[in-house]
Amino acid sequence: MAETLRVYLDNAATTPVHSDVIDVISSVMREYYGNPSSIYNEGQKSKELLEQSRDIVAQAIHADGAEIYFTASGTESDNWAIKGAALRYFGQKMHIITSVIEHHAVLHTCESLAKIGYEVTYLPVDADGIVAPEVLAAAIRPDTVIVSIMMANNEIGTIQPIKELAAVCRDKKVLFHTDAVQAVGSVPIDVKDLGVDLLSLSGHKFGAPKGVGALYIRKGVRINNFMDGGAQERNRRGGTENLPYIAGLAKAITISAADLPSKADKLSRLRNELVEKVMDTIPHTRLNGSYDKRLPGNANFSFEFIEGESLLLMLDHMGYACSSGSACTSGSLDPSHVLLAIGLPHEIAHGSLRVSISTSLTSEVIDRFVAALEKIVFRLREMSPLYEDFVKNKTTPIIPCTKCYKEQIMKEV
Repeated sequence: MAETLRVYLDNAATTPVHSDVIDVISSVMREYYGNPSSIYNEGQKSKELLEQSRDIVAQAIHADGAEIYFTASGTESDNWAIKGAALRYFGQKMHIITSVIEHHAVLHTCESLAKIGYEVTYLPVDADGIVAPEVLAAAIRPDTVIVSIMMANNEIGTIQPIKELAAVCRDKKVLFHTDAVQAVGSVPIDVKDLGVDLLSLSGHKFGAPKGVGALYIRKGVRINNFMDGGAQERNRRGGTENLPYIAGLAKAITISAADLPSKADKLSRLRNELVEKVMDTIPHTRLNGSYDKRLPGNANFSFEFIEGESLLLMLDHMGYACSSGSACTSGSLDPSHVLLAIGLPHEIAHGSLRVSISTSLTSEVIDRFVAALEKIVFRLREMSPLYEDFVKNKTTPIIPCTKCYKEQIMKEV
């Protein structure tokens, strides 16, 4: 029997490691084995590569090298930013602000701080998943220590007005952190123009391996250390630096930054083609998130009358790797907190599909994928008692006819 041709459509969960990055990592493992903290030749050779990598990562987001601290993941960076700021002012400023659609690396960090006395305000979002700057301004109090709003949502792809939100915090003299894990490598980022104080990134979202990330800490911002130990990372994060992966991170961010506007434009065109074909082919389907203020490679759909887990399993059987939302919650049977936050009822949120593409996608593959998706949705609806009731009794669907829905979102654009 012929092997199923696999198509990877879950780049928001993780990206394949770029071949050039693998070459860099292998080379560093062979040639840069010295500890960067050692004073002899082998150590200083490694130290020089470490600082070169730091400068490369900094340049990619328009920061200074001294503002970049390497971590093991975006989750660690989020924890460090929020807990580091909060605990520095423990007993003085005990209020934190975030949004209802954050990644669990932020939400669970805030929950852990709430257990030791912090009060957390969770800002609502509109139907596209956007936090309004005026809503943030109204929520800030004299005891607010930090605000954390993600740059781009990992499920629905919505991009937040970070510059405006950061300006609100700057006027109120409150620290502002953004989880940019999904954004770095997908859209241009200038931390100085944005005005953020802290920014998290993770290498495996743009061609580096899992297990390496970074935290940008603006010069002058003071937060507590998160990892205690040695004097690494300028006495801010203990633990011998993972030099091969750090060099790989620097190579990956260089590759992703090269001709980024052109790549983002190509991704947007492919994504729009995918969205149009799915919406034209499958009735009672909606696109979740903003139509235009979204990551170039993200499309998130809800299909009425079906359940998302069955959809994913059948797509996998036909050779397509997709997801229903965050990979960090893939074992949960609960509907996405993001989809519920933008107003979707439980039964619609359960029937969601996230497709996150790369520039290697072609129109031919899109056509094959949409054809497979149509067959699967049709089959699942045939087995659905809700769909049977809709067909027999002409009950009113929650998602209107796709043509009407498309006309609605295009008017909003």
